[in-house]
Amino acid sequence: MTKAPQPRAPARTPGAQKKPHPTVDLDHYAPAYLTWIANKLSGGASSAYLRAFEVGIETWRILVLLAIEDELTAQSISRTLGMDKASVSRVFKTMQADGLLTFGLDDKDGRLRLATITEKGRTLHNQILALARERERVFLSVLSPSEQGTLLDLLRRLHDNLPAVEKATSAFLEQHYPAAATRRPRG
Repeated sequence: MTKAPQPRAPARTPGAQKKPHPTVDLDHYAPAYLTWIANKLSGGASSAYLRAFEVGIETWRILVLLAIEDELTAQSISRTLGMDKASVSRVFKTMQADGLLTFGLDDKDGRLRLATITEKGRTLHNQILALARERERVFLSVLSPSEQGTLLDLLRRLHDNLPAVEKATSAFLEQHYPAAATRRPRG
């Protein structure tokens, strides 16, 4: 016969206050919610796109931009998506090998390499678009049409405010961590 485990004595005496230290209140920390939502949406989409179409989320994001603009540089895609240029270049190589895009030189500036979506790329974009729109529909279904509009307006405002966040971050680092302000980030 096995004996039930005995409850352990508390590490502190009852009623003793834990020494307070600063923490993030995750229920009221907007960056946490934005990160969690983005990570889960992105992971779910990538998994679905890989299963159904054999492409990941990065390829989809680039297809979206190329379907809108027809031709773009790696730098403009990097800036818009917030992806580093090396990642964009790696995805470009795979997409080119898969026949989803081609490259040409800019007529105005022959040094600029422009990626252009192919017919195969546009067809794939259109196939994935139906699934992406369905995911968005279900995601937003808990909001009224008015709330959906408000959410998009608020997200645009937050996005437009990102340069101010980076400026404030630099100022904070300069004031509180001067060595970090001049150090190049790793990775």
